[in-house]
Amino acid sequence: MNIQIFGTSKCFDTKKAQRYFKERGIRFQMIDLKEKGFSRGELNAVLQAVGGLSGLLDENNKNYCDVKYLLPDAIVEKLLDDPSYIKTPVVRNGRAATVGYQPDVWKTWN
Repeated sequence: MNIQIFGTSKCFDTKKAQRYFKERGIRFQMIDLKEKGFSRGELNAVLQAVGGLSGLLDENNKNYCDVKYLLPDAIVEKLLDDPSYIKTPVVRNGRAATVGYQPDVWKTWN
């Protein structure tokens, strides 16, 4: 497995995801979205894996209304500039990805 966890150090669900993989002895790479956001290629791969923007946007973000009415291409540009609109953690394993804490899905990954 090649696990990448995209999140922030203050996100409770990101910490839970890290703990999930640590407890199972699965190595992972943690990418703090406050320090380094997604590249365009990474973001496109995640969007494809999770079924588009609706699965990736954090509706609980206080500024969510700033992006929800934008066109999809404009939203992608906003996410590249400011990853705080992304629900975390985003966990990738090759081409597969999840958004949020989803251990039931992670169990099925090889």
